[in-house]
Amino acid sequence: MRLILTCVAAAASTIHSCEASAQSSRNSTGTAETNSTWTGVTTEMLSSAIDAMNTAWYNETDGRWNSSTAWWLTGNALQALCDYMYKTDDTHYLSQAEGTIEKQSGPLAWWPEGGGDFRADSTDDTGWWALALVRLFDITNDSGYLDTAELDEEYIYSYWNASTCGGGIVWDIPDLSYKNAISNELYIKLAASLHNRNPGDTRYLRRALQVWNWFNSTGMIGADNLVNDGLAEGSNGTCTNNGATTWTYNQGVILGALSELYLATGDEGYLNRAKSIADAAVTSAALSPSGILTEPCEAAGDCDSNQEAFKGIFARNLAELNILLADRPYGTYLGNNAQSAWENDRNSSGFYGLSWAGPYTDATVGTQSSVLSLLVANIW
Repeated sequence: MRLILTCVAAAASTIHSCEASAQSSRNSTGTAETNSTWTGVTTEMLSSAIDAMNTAWYNETDGRWNSSTAWWLTGNALQALCDYMYKTDDTHYLSQAEGTIEKQSGPLAWWPEGGGDFRADSTDDTGWWALALVRLFDITNDSGYLDTAELDEEYIYSYWNASTCGGGIVWDIPDLSYKNAISNELYIKLAASLHNRNPGDTRYLRRALQVWNWFNSTGMIGADNLVNDGLAEGSNGTCTNNGATTWTYNQGVILGALSELYLATGDEGYLNRAKSIADAAVTSAALSPSGILTEPCEAAGDCDSNQEAFKGIFARNLAELNILLADRPYGTYLGNNAQSAWENDRNSSGFYGLSWAGPYTDATVGTQSSVLSLLVANIW
């Protein structure tokens, strides 16, 4: 599938180019950029965000964006870059993406037990990289990328454990502890994605449905249709919603997972469930005050380098749901967020900070890749 750029300010008009452009630079500092004329997401805006991210943080030696931050953040930045290439047919960055995979595919220094191929010490870290590999397959049709993603699926699924909580994939591999939302959401999306790219498959779909049916029964999706972080285990092995933070990325990945399940089965019930979660997130006073996506940690100013990347993951997956719905109900929301980030959260050097509502604060690889995913989410 290849899609076209939309001028999201008007929400209804479809174009191939707009007149706004972003400025690129060689660092992540600069004065806040305001009073820009918003005309929608453009190819110039996208390439500027990518080039700024590459110039400031990409390490040619190891293929990572900021080697001092969490490893999964590079997998997530790679996904944002690959989504851009997939949606625009611009393969200018393909050699960089393939280089990152090649340089990071060996055994991890902190987890040699995984044996490489992105098998990490936590199931979610493996999931981020595996989904980026699936997207690289979509771009290149190179089955080697899909083969590695399939190895990763097998690795993650091996940590399904029914001895507590009635099932579920554990998050932390060394301790075999904590059944959380993100590991299971990523697995559902990965397994369903592999099914959709393997004609005649039954195994991946069966596993995806197994994990989804368990996930949907656990109570992690609350009565308000928001997804909390995970489960608390009782002394008898039963588990309940732990009441932890409703991070934006937990609201997002499940949307992409349910979208893949819909594509696999044609069952609109998956779309309806996804819409109930999406509607809750985009109307939440906590997550979308004034219609602008906001991480729960922003108010206290204590978001860590992982949490800085979460909102873009929500936008990415919301867009995957939106494109399957005839009325594109989330297009205006995605466009408004992109406009707010462009006008209020961008500095004069083309970098983006944490708060899409503004004001701009120093960019990181997490904040930059997050806005890149937001901008790419406005392409359909």
